[in-house]
Amino acid sequence: MMSKCLASYVYILLISLIFPHVFADNAVGDSPHRRFEYKYSFKGPHLTQSDGRIPFWIHTGNAIPSSDQIRITPSLRSQKGSVWTKSPVSFEHWEAEVAFRVSGRGRMGADGLAIWFTAGQGLEGPVYGAADQWNGVGIFFDSFDNDGKKNNPAVLVVGNNGKLFYDHQNDGTTQSLGTCLRDFRNKPYPVRAKITYYQKSLTVFINNGFTPDKDDYEFCTRVENMIIPDTGYFGISAATGGLADDHDVLSFLVFRLAEPGQNLPPPEKEIPKEEKDKYQEEFENFQQELDKRKEEFQKEHPDVQGQPIEDLFESVNDQEIRQVFEGQNRIHLEIKQLNKQLAMILDEQRRYVSVITEEISKRSSQAQSGQAPTHEMETIINTQQEVLRNLNEVRDSLSGSLKQLAMGQQQGNAGGLGSYETVQHFNDIKEHLHVVKRSIEHIIQKNVKVKCPELPPLTACLSTTHFVIFIVVQSLLFFGYIMYKSQQEAAAKKFF
Repeated sequence: MMSKCLASYVYILLISLIFPHVFADNAVGDSPHRRFEYKYSFKGPHLTQSDGRIPFWIHTGNAIPSSDQIRITPSLRSQKGSVWTKSPVSFEHWEAEVAFRVSGRGRMGADGLAIWFTAGQGLEGPVYGAADQWNGVGIFFDSFDNDGKKNNPAVLVVGNNGKLFYDHQNDGTTQSLGTCLRDFRNKPYPVRAKITYYQKSLTVFINNGFTPDKDDYEFCTRVENMIIPDTGYFGISAATGGLADDHDVLSFLVFRLAEPGQNLPPPEKEIPKEEKDKYQEEFENFQQELDKRKEEFQKEHPDVQGQPIEDLFESVNDQEIRQVFEGQNRIHLEIKQLNKQLAMILDEQRRYVSVITEEISKRSSQAQSGQAPTHEMETIINTQQEVLRNLNEVRDSLSGSLKQLAMGQQQGNAGGLGSYETVQHFNDIKEHLHVVKRSIEHIIQKNVKVKCPELPPLTACLSTTHFVIFIVVQSLLFFGYIMYKSQQEAAAKKFF
């Protein structure tokens, strides 16, 4: 008997090794088909519209929608908020993936966050910000330990038929259908929950938020033979008490599930005929308005009629060519300005050379004492001439650069910028600019300031002896004039 069992086991093992695809197909075939349902989902960025509303959702209480998340409650005491789908869900099987953050300053938080699927919208109430006595199921992320058993934070699955009141004193443990202990507060990455309702079985998976891996889920709990309403609303709510946390929901994604072998209904059948007619009418009105504006534009701009739409806009290549030519024009203007400045410097140098040359010609007729300054003046002349020669070379180089740049622009206009000749011209311009830079540096190094020679001392034209004699004679004449004047005045007095 033992040998027969062993032989059967070996036979099955060999079959599985030879035909592994048979068992693989059976394993894959058990997984349901998924389809994303955008009307029951939201996700950032651009989560809200310009008026602050969430497409296909409503928010109540202290909920604050933004472009990348919905803050269900801020970290203030006694706050309540919730968001709910506008349209009811009639899926037989579904899956919801929720990404959220619960963060606060304290070691403990309150009260918690809840994910709902109920027959009606529980817009506001005492159960984590939503209504009590709900008909459906709620997945609660309870932060505060009301019963003092130190079993929080925790995740609970609580069902209700619309007649039961939630047991706050015991944290709902007397009513929970499944639970697991998970700390979801103050995590480095968003916490993720995957809730699957398939074949009357509700399964909850949790991503603890320690890694950025979105698919790193851990099993939390499962409830078999779970009966929920055939039609209901998805919702998220949160509340704070004496302690407060920020409850932020980043995304809520809903998928419709179908059993293997069953085809999902086409999306068109889900839209009621009245809604389809409404959308079709809006589309036709929009199309008519667009055609009317096209006709008005063609009447106002008859020169554009028949012109391809591509010709009205600048292509990427044209934009790059335009930018290159604009850069060339700026370089051209800078070089012209530099050429003007060099011309002014050349004029100044020529004037200095002419003045110094005239001075040397005047000094050449002087005596031997003026030969040393003449030698220094010749040194200055040589230095100035060298500077003048270098500046002429720089000017010639700039003129060549201007010519090369003009030729490059003409050839670029004629045959585009991708040719080899244009690239070669750019290289030549670059080399000329380097030559200009080196020449200017050479001029700066060579242009050492030379001290101007001192003029020889001039011989005195009046000696000391002559000066004393002149003073004595002038004094005698002055006193003689005074005496003569006094005698004349005395004679005049005697006459009268």
